[in-house]
Amino acid sequence: MSTVPTPAWRPAEGERRARDLFASTFRTAPGGTWSAPGRVNLIGEHTDYNGGLALPIALPHRTYAAVARRDDDVVRLVSAQEPSGVHQVRLADVAPGTVTGWAAYVVGVAWALRQAGHDVGGFDVAIDSCVPSGAGLSSSAALEASVGVALDASFRLGLAGGVDATGAPTDDAGRALLADLCVRAENEMAGAPTGGMDQAASLRAREGHALLLDCRDGAVRHVPFDLATHGLALLVVDTRAPHSHVGGEYAQRRAACEDAARHLGVASLRDVADDARGDAWALEALAAAPDGAVLVPRVRHVTSEIARVAAFVDALGSGEPAAVGPLMDASHASLRDDYEVSCRELDVAVDAARAAGALGARMTGGGFGGSAIALVRAADVAHVADAVAASSAAHGLAAPAFAVAVAGPPAA
Repeated sequence: MSTVPTPAWRPAEGERRARDLFASTFRTAPGGTWSAPGRVNLIGEHTDYNGGLALPIALPHRTYAAVARRDDDVVRLVSAQEPSGVHQVRLADVAPGTVTGWAAYVVGVAWALRQAGHDVGGFDVAIDSCVPSGAGLSSSAALEASVGVALDASFRLGLAGGVDATGAPTDDAGRALLADLCVRAENEMAGAPTGGMDQAASLRAREGHALLLDCRDGAVRHVPFDLATHGLALLVVDTRAPHSHVGGEYAQRRAACEDAARHLGVASLRDVADDARGDAWALEALAAAPDGAVLVPRVRHVTSEIARVAAFVDALGSGEPAAVGPLMDASHASLRDDYEVSCRELDVAVDAARAAGALGARMTGGGFGGSAIALVRAADVAHVADAVAASSAAHGLAAPAFAVAVAGPPAA
């Protein structure tokens, strides 16, 4: 079986890499090293900014940040994944639009904390990561969350708390606030109109569990997620099709949902999903709107996807994880046909995985590239991965990379 180009590092290796980069760049030792995971969303796509439900897990792949606070308001940044050298900015000069590229995600977290009244000054930071970038596995949220917990500890803000012996955060309320500020950094500084699911997964997840996130009120529930006990595995397929949230297609989907909610007179599409009448009344009303041909399928995806999340959690709770396969298939069909965020690479990967015996498969993340996931029998992991690779080659597509995902710990 092929592997991802940057497989998950052991924590000691990731910390060493970040420390070494810091020392070689800034000629001194950092004050500490912190890290945060990428994520795979099991189900619940494009529901977060609609007040819906999502069910991500934290990956073992993490972004590491070595940080030292400064006595001024200067921020110096370097990343092993970026060849552009050291970036330097003054926090007093930072505002939306003043910092671009990967640095916006880092500086944006400091900016958001300061905007919220927290006493954050300058700092030096060195970043290294084994979260595949552009794969739809939330490398941006891992970057934000790693810097967030680093600044929380370095400036003694008291938000993040720690992680207990069970792999759960000790201060979820504080982490929820920190996640919201990371979302603000991504929305306003990086210009990516995402919801809050990625940051919540990175900061509020629990090892060995999926995170049931209610995006209407921010409530979470940790749902045990142990496929190995049932002889199953979750195969992640990085299609190598470039993926980015900083673009018009993602913003158009969000805007369509907001337009639909306004037309229906509801606060968010979650209100439609929870309506005792079902969603037929809403779809009928939208069909008469000038842009109904677009709004109807968008809303149909959101309401049906929220229902699929609830059904997925019920299946896990009943001890029948194999039963989630059809839910994954239905989710992909909805994302492909109603929400129109899939692409050829994702469809080829999903179809090939199912043909090779996967119990269910779907794209994961925002779409327009990135990764797919497949629920497979543990004994079939290599067979399914080989089949996906062969199908991608037969279609003239880039060779995908693979990993088996388990539910890892949150940022710390």
